[in-house]
Amino acid sequence: MTFRKTAALPAKADWEKQEEFKKTSEPEIARAKAGEAVLLFMDGVHFVQVAFLGDLWCFTRIFLRSPSGRKRWNVPGACNAVSGQWTVAANDGYITAVTVCGMLRKLSVQYAGRPIVIVLDHARYQHGKLVEGLAKELGITLQFLPSYSPNLIERLWKLVKKKCLDNIYYETFDEFTSGINDCLRRVETDYQSELDTLMKLNFQKLKKSQLMTL
Repeated sequence: MTFRKTAALPAKADWEKQEEFKKTSEPEIARAKAGEAVLLFMDGVHFVQVAFLGDLWCFTRIFLRSPSGRKRWNVPGACNAVSGQWTVAANDGYITAVTVCGMLRKLSVQYAGRPIVIVLDHARYQHGKLVEGLAKELGITLQFLPSYSPNLIERLWKLVKKKCLDNIYYETFDEFTSGINDCLRRVETDYQSELDTLMKLNFQKLKKSQLMTL
């Protein structure tokens, strides 16, 4: 008998658009691997100072202390899909189009003299005239993911939660942000081997026959 795992798939995902994106992204991946361009995946994450519960097997119920506030640490970031290099910024306010423009300028300087392609989602602060106008001015190509598509950089955010937030209580917001920042500083050293297994440019193609009918 063969057992197979099931996985959740957003019901509104458009398979045709995802397949079209896969086809258009393959040449960019090839260019990046050949050193002819820089391919980046960019997104922002909002770490809220609440309880992050991980998995724990025990015979006695365990309670985790949790802060009562709702402060959050916003981290916009970009991942070099080939070299694995990370570029991040952080603030305790909001991620806005101005924040994204700041990232574009930073990346333009970091990878000066090389064609830059950035893959990102349709978040309002990433998809507007201000951001698209600056990208054009800087010579940066923006490729927007189809709706309900995962972004490669989300795997970094998941790893950060696992390493410095799951089942960990921070007394103050300063301790909370310091824990996140320290983890991000060690991404390319302490956690690089784990990230190498996660950050793969293999886009899976799904078939309608794989969808379970309920």
